[in-house]
Amino acid sequence: MVHPLVDQLRFARSELVRSLAGVGDEDARHRFGPMNSIGWIVGHLADQEQRYWLQRSGRPPVAPGLNALVGSGRPASTPPLAEMWTAWHAITAATDPHLDALSVADLEASPKAGGPPPGDSVGTMLLRVIGHYWFHIGEAQAIRQLLGHTDLPEFVGAIGKQAPYRPEPR
Repeated sequence: MVHPLVDQLRFARSELVRSLAGVGDEDARHRFGPMNSIGWIVGHLADQEQRYWLQRSGRPPVAPGLNALVGSGRPASTPPLAEMWTAWHAITAATDPHLDALSVADLEASPKAGGPPPGDSVGTMLLRVIGHYWFHIGEAQAIRQLLGHTDLPEFVGAIGKQAPYRPEPR
């Protein structure tokens, strides 16, 4: 059975998709001051998943060069939205088998190769990715409001159907 935290990550992913429905490339490339662009946000989240779930487990990147374009600490960029969605879909599809196989013991362990702050477990990394999604979903909604978009999603979607609470597997 897939761990409940993996369900939460998948739910956060689905909320990113829902929150950006209907955004076109021109709007996705727009930047307001120091804020990121929506295209950058999509690519940036994909990059984190690629680093955490593929590269840190010794697998090659699905989207080489993505980190140079949208990685943390890199210069601001406004990449094409379609390219970032393509990378995001490819990376999330490639990471799903790894995530599906995570056990409680795996989540309690340190990552095998490299990782965030020393001592962080794979489970803490998973929590960080989930939080990262929600942070950037909020930023994307603010950008959309500044762009004048209306009828935006107002609250967390169907969590009760997609990722309801359930006990951790034993």
